[in-house]
Amino acid sequence: MEFSIHKLSNLFDQLGLQSDQIAIESFIKTHSPLAADMLLADAPFWTSAQASFLRDEILNDADWAEVVDQLNASLHAKD
Repeated sequence: MEFSIHKLSNLFDQLGLQSDQIAIESFIKTHSPLAADMLLADAPFWTSAQASFLRDEILNDADWAEVVDQLNASLHAKD
């Protein structure tokens, strides 16, 4: 099975969010840090469709899982 390599900007596009570097950094700064026990998909700022996508990608270890993990780490990190 061949997996695609996705960038964080591609994930933001997939989620329907602005995907330039400044917008991504602003999103992460605005929404972090998430509580240590909060799953990324359970964060209150996602739409139900966005949350479902994030949850499904991780649960299925799917094509986007690696970059979703990257976003998860960024949102849980403390400055």
